[in-house]
This record gives sequence, C-alpha cells and structure tokens, in this order.
Amino acid sequence: MFSGIIAGLGRIVDLSPRADNDATLRLSIDAGSLDLSDVALGDSIACSGVCLTVTDLAPGHFCVDVSPETLACTVGLDAPGQVNLEKALRLADRLGGHLVSGHVDGVGEVLRFDPVGTGEDACRLLEIRAPQALAKYIARKGSITVDGVSLTTNTVDGAIFTINLIPHTLTVTTLQRLAPGARVNLEIDLIARYVERMLGEQGSAD
Repeated sequence: MFSGIIAGLGRIVDLSPRADNDATLRLSIDAGSLDLSDVALGDSIACSGVCLTVTDLAPGHFCVDVSPETLACTVGLDAPGQVNLEKALRLADRLGGHLVSGHVDGVGEVLRFDPVGTGEDACRLLEIRAPQALAKYIARKGSITVDGVSLTTNTVDGAIFTINLIPHTLTVTTLQRLAPGARVNLEIDLIARYVERMLGEQGSAD
C-alpha cells in the first residue's frame, strides 16, 4: 500500500527485455533523491503510480521487471524518462494522502493544463478525461491518483474532472511536465471500489 505522497523524482535510464522472457522489460531506475537505505530486494516501490517489485539494487539505483500486462494498461514505463517514486507504507507511517494500492485502473487524457493567476509560482488547473468505465467512481472533492500523486478533485462532469495543482506539487512531481494530449495513469479511490462492490452484492441478494 502507498499514500500517493511522492518521496522522490527518479528516472528510467535503461530498459531491455529480460534474457529469459523477452516480453518482460527490465527497467533500471536512478532513484534520484529517494532514500534506498531501507529498501531490500522484493520490496515494492510505486513508479508513477504502478506498484513494482525491486529485483536488483545498487547505491542510488534499483531495477524492476514490468510484465506485458502492466505495459498494456499503463503509460510512462516503456521509455527512458522521469518517474514519481514512493516506497511502500509502513504501519507506523502518516497517511498524508489517501490509501493507494498501486494498481492502475485506467489511462486518462489531459485536456487542459492552464495557469491560475500570474507569476512563476502560479497554480495550475488540470483537466483530465478518464475512461468512461471509471466515471462512476470519481466524485467531487474525492480522492484520485494521477501518475502516483494523491490529489483531490474540484469538479466532475461525467468522465471529465478538474484538479488544482499547487506550486509545491508541481515542483516535486512529474506533473509539471503535463500538457494537453498527455496520457496519465489513474487509480480510483480504494473506498469507492469496495462501496460499489458491496452495493452490487446487496442488489444481487434483493
């Protein structure tokens, strides 16, 4: 489990097919400012919202394997570039964002990324179109994860929602590089997922 509070900006520096399975990619990631001193082989690290397992470890670097299924339903893991990084939660950690599983539910499209106000430190209005199947899980003032970042929705209109990004979030995440047409990993609120499941079971029993 994760909280959606990004702990460091990393970079995919190399990717290649595994020797024993050329459909699976092995990514080598420069951890940047992320502290790896308490990370061990087999630990989970969320990379732009995708929960991945550490398969190799060196000072300042780690490797993960990405399956064809993961590549098919996410973006940002199939080429070199920056990624948002977060280590898995410990039971004693503060939950600063919301409960995040690291299982991407769909890929959204950025429609707007407009400054709010003037100056270099202006906030940004982010508008995203989610896959239609996810629309029922997205609520005004609810939680959603965008490329691994825990965010709060401002408005919701069908499958389109808006978010206000503060300067700090823009500075410490990859969201600063968004533009109309960009694609982003989305994870719906975990609670919404289970509420929908329970209501469905209740309806079946009636």
